[in-house]
Amino acid sequence: MQEASPAAKENSADDDIVLPFRTDRSGVIGRLVRLGPAIDSILSHHDAPTEVSQTLGEAVALTALLGTSLKFDGKLTVQTKTDGVVDFLVVNFEAPGRVRGYVRYDKAKFADGEVDKSDLMGNGLLAITIDPGDDMDRYQGVVELKGDNLAEAALTYFRQSEQLPSFLRLAVARHYQAGENGAPGQWHWRAGGLLIQNLARTGGTPLTEIDDDILLGDDDDDWNRTQILAETVEDHELLDPTLSPERLLYRLFHEEGVRALPRSPIESYCRCSRERVEAFLRSFGADQLVDMREDDGTISVTCEFCTTTYRFAPEELG
Repeated sequence: MQEASPAAKENSADDDIVLPFRTDRSGVIGRLVRLGPAIDSILSHHDAPTEVSQTLGEAVALTALLGTSLKFDGKLTVQTKTDGVVDFLVVNFEAPGRVRGYVRYDKAKFADGEVDKSDLMGNGLLAITIDPGDDMDRYQGVVELKGDNLAEAALTYFRQSEQLPSFLRLAVARHYQAGENGAPGQWHWRAGGLLIQNLARTGGTPLTEIDDDILLGDDDDDWNRTQILAETVEDHELLDPTLSPERLLYRLFHEEGVRALPRSPIESYCRCSRERVEAFLRSFGADQLVDMREDDGTISVTCEFCTTTYRFAPEELG
């Protein structure tokens, strides 16, 4: 846990953005994500244990990094299914920058005591689906997910699906913000991430024609040098609301001649509404609706993404 300084509010414009960049000397491209109110809204809705919230937060940060790279107004989904305590999570991205997330976990395991980090996600699959829309074909890449390391699984995806040498770091934590005029302070979730990729070396080359060492960038001094610089980033730097994204990029890559590109704003959202839920319920027959009714005759539906509950009186649905 890290305490935010009073200056944090002054830097709110640096939250909920993805900042693309490139380096002149090494020709590496990258994106930096910084999430404040958007991730706090998503994680606070679920009120899950800290370890679960951090896992979902990492998935949201990863999805924002990937989604903002789309060259069309489509959708991107990051989804995991495993045998771990967190057996399922899904994050949706809708261009230009809307994200939502849901996580399912075994509450009984947390009630029994601490959950080992290696058991949190267990073993399973990570799927990344890109939907361009306009009746175009969807693309899905699926890779193995082991233990708790979502970032490693994502790197495997980049290696197998995009054939790009990549570096990725994700960070999620709660920060304390002091209250004003005697008001109590509050804890807020924050998330950040850094992704760099070496487009210059292997983009577009069939995987079967690429030597492992070349794919990893081991023969590329420019890539190795830039990756070493990226590896120096600390979690607190990715999350610090008083450190602007541009300043962080300069701190990491000034030797490479880093250039920041226009920011992409990120916001949390949900598709649910009372009208949508009512239309969904009306698709059921009268007999099915009877089984859904509570003792007082009402029907309640809770959205899994934003946890909003919609309650319908008997007369509303007939």
